[in-house]
Formats: sequence, structure tokens, C-alpha cells
Amino acid sequence: MKLRILIADDHEVVRRGLCALLQGHESWEICGDAKDGREVVEKARLLKPDIVILDVGMPNLNGLAATRQLLQENPQQKVIVLTITDSDQVIREALDAGARGFVLKSDAARDLVTAVEALQRNRMFFTPRVNDMVLAGFLDTGHKPSNGEVPRLPTLTPREREVIQLLAEGKSSKEVASVLNLSTKTAETHRSNIMRKLDIHSIRDLVVYAVKNDIIQVQVSSDITA
Repeated sequence: MKLRILIADDHEVVRRGLCALLQGHESWEICGDAKDGREVVEKARLLKPDIVILDVGMPNLNGLAATRQLLQENPQQKVIVLTITDSDQVIREALDAGARGFVLKSDAARDLVTAVEALQRNRMFFTPRVNDMVLAGFLDTGHKPSNGEVPRLPTLTPREREVIQLLAEGKSSKEVASVLNLSTKTAETHRSNIMRKLDIHSIRDLVVYAVKNDIIQVQVSSDITA
């Protein structure tokens, strides 16, 4: 079965270019394209793509808002955002929205195929700047001790690490339960206990924790300059 990809950008030339980059892969299929955020949400609902690639700056509904809607309707939807800048705010909002890949438009010719391959293998794909920010704790939202002491990290059980990995990879509680042969209620209890134990309050923060603690794999752009 081919990997189905939906592409969204408000410029037709860009959409054609992105399609051309990806169409050479024999196991991938461009199932559709969209010119704005509302259209990509509607088409994703109808076409059921495996991966959505969308521009941040689109009319009617921007790419970040569209990503939130896509993930609200289908929490397992994998999204790669394309952006002209890797500013702190865009990075935070993209991860908050649930994007699993972050590609600069200027690097799309080099990175987009690699990003799709990463998501296909249930990895995330970051630019070096995004990865550095995550590993440095720049995106952490937890409380920092004022006395300068390094806080003690809570000890996780092997089962909790399994649950974190599956959740950070985008699986729902129902899917976690299926993979681990648990009831959905037990999987949801594990999720609640983990969030409370780690003092985190969103899936983005859970992803950041999983990346920093080598629970999930992240592929990083080679950042080769011409």
C-alpha cells in the first residue's frame, strides 16, 4: 500500500514543485493538494492522507491553525510544516499544534524527502535549530528551581516509558492499549499518571521530554550549505 501525501500551499508553483520532489518515490502517492488552510482540512477529511505537508502562511486558515484542526479531528495525523523562518515563536506554535516535521522552505529540495521518510518510520524531523532548542530545554514549560539546583527527575517504570514512546509517536490512548494489550481505561490511567509525575500538561511537552530523554528518535537535517 502506498503512502498517501496531501500537499497544501497557496502558491501553485510551490505546490507543483513539492509534488515534483515527492512523485519520484515509487511507494508514495500524492493524493491531493490544497491552496489554503480550510481546503486542506476538508480534503484531509475526505482523502485520509498518511502525511499532510502544509505551509505555515496560508490564507483563510493559516498552517498552524489548520494543523490544530487536523489533529483535533484525527490525533494520529502526521503533519510536516513548511516555513520561511525558524523563529522561536513559529517553532513553539508548530510543536504546540502537533506538527511532527519542521522543514524550512529554503531547504525543502534537500530535506523534504528525508522528512517524509522520517515520519514514515514514526520518527520526527527537525532542523538543527529546532533540535538544539529542544535538547537545551528552551521549550520546557516546567518550573525551574530558583536556587540553581538541578531538579531530580522522577523515575519511570519500563511500562511508563513504553506508553510515553507511543504517545509521543502520535498514538491515541486506544492505540496504546491495543499495542500493549491493555484496556483503554488502563492506558488512559497510565497517561494521566505520567503527565502528573512529570509535571507536564500537553502532548508537546511530552514530545519534548521524550526527545530529550532518548525515548523517541528524531532525524535532524544535515544542514549542509551550498
